[in-house]
Formats: sequence, C-alpha cells, structure tokens
Amino acid sequence: MAAGETLLTSARLAGIHIPALCSDPRVKPLGACRMCLVQVEGERRPVAACSTMVREGMKVETHTPEIERFRKGFLELLAGGYPAEALCEMPEKPFHKLLAEYGVACSQGITASIDDRHPYIHIDMSRCILCGRCVRICEEVQGQFVWSAWGRGDAIELRAGLVGSLLESSCTSCGTCVNSCPTGALDDKRVIALGTPTKWTRSVCPYCGTGCEIDVGTRNSTLIQVKPVLHAAVNKGHLCSKGRYAFEYLHAPDRVLHPMIRRHGRWENVSWNEAIAAAAHALHKTIAAHGPDSVGVLGSARSTNEEAYLAQKFARVVVGTNNVDCCARVCHAPSAAALKAMLGTGAATNCFDDIERARTILLWGCNPTENHPVVGARIKAAALRDTNLIVVDPRKTELAELADIHLQIRPGTDIPVLLAIAATIVEERLFNPDFVDQSIENWEAFRDFVGQWRAESVAPICGVEPEVLRAAGRMYAQAGPAMSFHGLGLTEHVQGTEGVMCLVNLALLTGNLGRPGSGINPLRGQNNVQGAAVMGCDPGALTGSTPLMSAIARFQTEWDCELPIRTGFDVLQMMDAARQKRLKVLWVIGYDVLLTNPDMALTRNAFSNLEDVIVQDMFLNETARDHGTIFLPACSSFEKDGTFMNAERRVQRVRAALYPAGESKPDWNIICNVAYAMGGGKHFAFASPEDVWNEIRAVWPAVAGISYSRLDEQCLQWPCTSESHGGTAILFGSGWTAGKKFHLYCPDSQVATEQPDREFPFILITGRTLQQFNAGTMTGRTLHRVLRPIDSLDVSPCDAESLGIHDAEHVSVRSHYGEITLPARITSTVPAGVVFATFHDPESRLNLVTGSGRDRTTNTPEYKLTAVALQKQVYCASEILCEEELFSTTH
Repeated sequence: MAAGETLLTSARLAGIHIPALCSDPRVKPLGACRMCLVQVEGERRPVAACSTMVREGMKVETHTPEIERFRKGFLELLAGGYPAEALCEMPEKPFHKLLAEYGVACSQGITASIDDRHPYIHIDMSRCILCGRCVRICEEVQGQFVWSAWGRGDAIELRAGLVGSLLESSCTSCGTCVNSCPTGALDDKRVIALGTPTKWTRSVCPYCGTGCEIDVGTRNSTLIQVKPVLHAAVNKGHLCSKGRYAFEYLHAPDRVLHPMIRRHGRWENVSWNEAIAAAAHALHKTIAAHGPDSVGVLGSARSTNEEAYLAQKFARVVVGTNNVDCCARVCHAPSAAALKAMLGTGAATNCFDDIERARTILLWGCNPTENHPVVGARIKAAALRDTNLIVVDPRKTELAELADIHLQIRPGTDIPVLLAIAATIVEERLFNPDFVDQSIENWEAFRDFVGQWRAESVAPICGVEPEVLRAAGRMYAQAGPAMSFHGLGLTEHVQGTEGVMCLVNLALLTGNLGRPGSGINPLRGQNNVQGAAVMGCDPGALTGSTPLMSAIARFQTEWDCELPIRTGFDVLQMMDAARQKRLKVLWVIGYDVLLTNPDMALTRNAFSNLEDVIVQDMFLNETARDHGTIFLPACSSFEKDGTFMNAERRVQRVRAALYPAGESKPDWNIICNVAYAMGGGKHFAFASPEDVWNEIRAVWPAVAGISYSRLDEQCLQWPCTSESHGGTAILFGSGWTAGKKFHLYCPDSQVATEQPDREFPFILITGRTLQQFNAGTMTGRTLHRVLRPIDSLDVSPCDAESLGIHDAEHVSVRSHYGEITLPARITSTVPAGVVFATFHDPESRLNLVTGSGRDRTTNTPEYKLTAVALQKQVYCASEILCEEELFSTTH
C-alpha cells in the first residue's frame, strides 16, 4: 500500500476486495455507508477504508467475522424494501452483486415514483438506497447541483431539481449520475431495452477536440452503451451528453450504406468498383483537360490522423496540387498561424491538467461548459474552489456568471481590449522585467505603442469600464500562474490571427509560458481538427505544419516523387476559384461545406459551377444532396482503427468496436483505392492504419516516438521524438528563452469591416449549444433533438420589448447577404443590440445571412460579427397577415 492513498484505493490496486456503496473514485470520500469498514491495528473501532489514509507500518484486516456480520446486517436493512425483480433483471449492478455475495434476499419493494420523461435516462426510485453518489458526483464533477435530498428520517428521498423531473431540471444529460449509481435507480434506457453490453472496446469520443477516452459497449453488432474511462488522462471518468449518448446516428435509417452515382438527377446504387472508377475518371479527365490545379481536396476533421495524412498526400502526389485544406480553416487557423509566428509552434502550449494548477484562468471568446463540456466542468470546479476566473465574452455565459471579472465587450473589439490590458501591465510595471530585458527585441516600440491604448481610451470603444479593464490586467499579471483558453469568439474575425497574437503578448509580458498552470490554449472544435491540420491538410504546409517550401525536398525524398510547388487554394479560395470556373472538381471528405461556409448564396453559386463533386461521408449532407455527383460511403470512428489528436497535442488510439455498416469503408481505404485506380498505388500500399502511422512517424520527427504499441498503454503528447521519450505536456519548458528573442506584436488596430447601421442595427453572433454539434449531421439523428429540437435566435429582453417580440415567435433575420427566419428566445444572456443564433439545424440555413469578411492572414470567415435587421413575422390561422420591418435606432 502506498502512503498518500486511501486504504480502499490501495486495497483495490493490490487486488483486495473491500465492498463499498457510497464510494466513487471521482468524488471526495464520504464514509457514509460503512460497508468499507476495516480493522486497523491500534484503533479501538473499525474505520472506513474509503476515507482513511494509508500510513507506513499499518496492519489492516479487511474481512474479520465481526466486520462481515456488520456488512451483512447493513445489506439486510437496505434489502428490506428493495424490489426482488431488480436482482434478476440487472445482476451486474454493484449493489446486486453484494447482495448475492452475502446471501441477502430482498423483500417486497416499496412503491416509488418512476420518471421516464428523459430521452436517455430511466429513473426508478424504488431502487434507490440513498447512497448519495448521484448528489455528490453531480456537484463535484459536473458542478450542476441537480440532485438533492428531500424530507427527513424514513421519508427522505432524492429528487432532480425543484420539480423532481430530470428533463425539466438544470441537468446537462451527461449521465455521470447514471454511471455512478450502484443499483439501477438511474439507468440508461437503451441498456434496459437492448440488454447489457457483452463486449467493451476502448476508443475516443467522436465529438469535440477535448479527446475524452470512452469504453464502447456492444451487443449483437449494435452499440448499446458508452461509458467514460475512469482514469483517462483527459476526462478522468467524465463525459458530456454527446459523448455518452449521441451515438444513435450509427443506426440511423438514412445512413448511406452503398456507393452511389447521380445519373439524370437521381442517385443510383453502384458497386465499389464502379464508384472508384467513376471518381478516378472524373479526376483524370479534369487534370488532363485543365491541369492539376483545377482539382481540390478537402480532408475531414472527423477522420483519423492517418486518413487526413492520406488525403493531403493524395492531393500532392496523385493529383499534383497543393489545393488541399480542412475545416481548421474556418475555426482555428488563426490560432495556428499566430502561435507559429510568435512562438514557433502552432498548437496549445499546455495540457488540461494545468487547469487544476492555475491560480487564474482567462477565457477569451469561448464557452467551454457548452462547447467543450468536460473541460468546462473542470474549469467550473476550479472556479467553485478558489481559482480566479476572467471571462471575455459579449454574452453572459454560465462561466461568466461565476467569473471574478466578466468583460462583456462589444463584438469585434477584442484587439483594443487586449491592448488595453497590455497597456495596464506595462504602465503599472506588472510585467516580468528580466524576461523583457533579455528576450524582447522591440520593447521600447511596444511600450510606446500600447501607451496609446490605455483603458480610459478603450472603454468607450468596447463598452467596459476602465477600472474593470485594469482589474483584469492586474489579476492576469499578478495572480499567476495564469492560463488562457480561447475559442472562435477570438479567431473568427477579420483580425482573428492578430487577436491571438495580442493574447500571446500578454503571456510573454507576464511570463505565463513554459510552466505548469499557464500557457496559450486554443479550444479545438471537432474531434480531430488539430490532427487534420497538422497532418498537412493545409495548402501551405506539409505534415507537422512544416511550411511547404522549407520541407519539400525532404518530403520528395521520403515519398520518392516530385511535389508541386505552386501556391494552393484554401477552402475559401477554392470557392472563389469555382465561381471563376477555374476549379472544376472537388473531393469533399466528411465536411458539409455548403451548409457551414459563410454567405451560403455565394457558396451555392460556386458549387453550381463545378463539374464533379465527390462526397465521402456517412450521410447525404446538404453538399451531397444539392451538388454531389459521386457518393462514397464512409464508416464511423466506431467502425475503424487509427488515432485522433486532441486540442492539447495528445495522440490517442481509436479502435473499431463494430464492423463497418453495410458496404461503408474507412476513409483511408477509400483514398488508397482511388489512388490505385489513378496509377498512384505504389505510394499508397498500406495494409492498415498502423502502416500509415509509421510513415507519418518517419516524415515528422515530433511523433517518431509514438508507436501504436506505446499508445496501447498510454496516450502521448507530442513532441515525443523517440521510444524512450515520455511526451511533452508543456511546450517551452525550463530554459526555453535562453538566447531567444521575441517580438511583441503591434497591430494596426483596424475596426471590423462589418458594422451595424440604421438599416442593419443589430450584431449577429453565431455559435454552438450544449446539446447539438456543428451542422447536426450526427446529433440531429439522435434523441438529442428532444433536448434541443431547433435553432433559435437569442434576443435581449429590452430589444424584445422594443420590437414587440415574444418567446417562440418567428423573427426574420436579414443581412447584406440573405434572410432567414428563426424562433426567438428572450434571454438576458445577450446584451442590447446583440443577437445570437446556433447553426445545428440544416433547415435554419443560418449561413445564408453570415458575411464575406475574412481574416487577413488565414482567410478564416468572420462568423462572429454580422450586421442584421430583425423583422417580426405575424401569423394568423397559419397564414402571414402582415410583416413589419422593426429595428431600433438606439443601437
């Protein structure tokens, strides 16, 4: 037994069974059930093993006759009103196993309420033994405080929320209480309906870039249940609702299971040989007639590292073009560009474990409790303890409500605010003088520059009081280590890259780099968007995010072929080229470009000019439905092997839990088959994803030490340069500044090109919500549509009153680019003059109204600032009687 651990933990690690009912390793020990009592030599009475720490020289007896009699007696008390049928229905439950172990029978169960309204969770309180695990795990892990005890004595019961309904409470549907419940009082409906899984497979969640490890439970070739891996490096036994429950899309009736070709306007099922031949022919004829740069390839942030690597290799080696990109372009390309330019590596500097080490956390333009819920729960738990929290967001998010300082800035004023914080740090001499003297090469110029952006000058621009701006600067600089997370609220602007560079300024000034609890950390959106970009799905970079021209000679040697040096198109430039009829064919892998690109009318015009659109996906997404000519059915991450890379540079194994459905195939296999059909087979002679990964290790030294065999034991963060290297949790560690000079960035501080005016007086921000994901391709085909059925438009109460808008009334949203209609949601989370909408429902077509503004460095669209007008729709007897243009001249 190891000192510093509880007796219960040490015993379990040693293979010694000590029963426990109120214990869960994810929460603090309580010692309430007394089932884990043990006898320690020298102690007058038995002690609870779950709350007693190991000491050197302890002698412990775990199963004395006296203790065993006590345990059995306690179980008999619990079984007195427990339903006997529960033991037969669910013998695998921990409580039921203990009853069987101690030979305790149940009497007639008590009558208790059953709540079956939640789409995923069944509640039967006749099986509740009041262990309190649901209460504690909801509070300590998720931070929601949903469950509570009501009544006294024998009448005590646990309820969800004030009304006792889980669906109507503040529950986030993460299922952690279900995962902890030892009896089946809380259980997954799918398990009840389809039976307990018979096989478990370790893999990684297919949703956001947090990278939660999961155990996938299957039975009869059906996915039954997903559980969190208890001691996973990232999620530590926790999942959000999407990771735990939103997997039913695998079995959706509209999943495409056969290759298809569109003929005479109709999709027809064909064989794989015919589909591959058609794709190869479309590419061949276009290259022959118009040259390789008339073809574009878009890799997927939902595919594995190996598949993203093959997509960009195919573009360069088989097609002969650098026209290759992925959806990182429309989200965190500015983060990669800024971090690469200022620090040398375009990725997160720290790991999620530094959340618990930070004294201050700065959240800029991100909403983790909704968009990265497991990370958000860890940040929330830190804030509920004593970690300082600064939130910069135009909206009043859940974490903004908890924040010590909330900078509720006007949309588009991020750079002036960042400069005002830097000016406070410089003016009040809160910077690190040794670092500035030794490592900053443009100190005097930067000092003079930010002097023009004092808090008093910036306050009228951003709408935040000067003293609040200064307080934020003082807290970040003085209460260190300070860790920053940022999201698309910072990057999806015309100055997104420059905004991230200004955030890096703050870390450099204060020394919040290269140490635990600090750093600059982009919160990546999709499960493998970090991996797709770093694998080389970027027109200007090869694998490892290495600039094309600096690495091309090495890759030509490794790949044994000539590579194109012509400048390639990113996804936005591909759309421009298609409108100009310079791009003829587009191969789109796992990416609904039509639905998710801004200014949908322009995107649709671009697609209408393409001669062939090859779509590789699980479903007929909007791109395929409207413009696809060849459809190649891909399988899901639950049906293939490979690796993902999360937002903290962690490489993790993905393992197949099911065989591919129908005739669907893994993306890597499809790409290799098309390469063979086009005569490039010798460069794509891979028998497995591991073969592909080993080639990646050969061309990118930073992952040379990350083998599949090592990943089977643990996930590793790059750089990891050899098999003996342990991975790198923190970039730029001790001594990283020695001999280096850094350049603090001085932006020209242009204001956003899109501004509200009399015709378009409101600012529209777009984003995600907790219960749906991106374009809804996956979550929209699950019961999450019950939790969040449609998109809506958030409007502040004062704007709603002035416009005469009520909850759920339909409002037309009009911009320079288009018009849509959404139901209103009146909420104080948005300030006056600002509206917010999600984009998860394809029917809402939100990107018809988003604009054409692009980041000046990376072409990332400006989704976070669109000037709009609101038009209330008045209905009567299901028909529109009148429409009146409504807008406020006060904004």
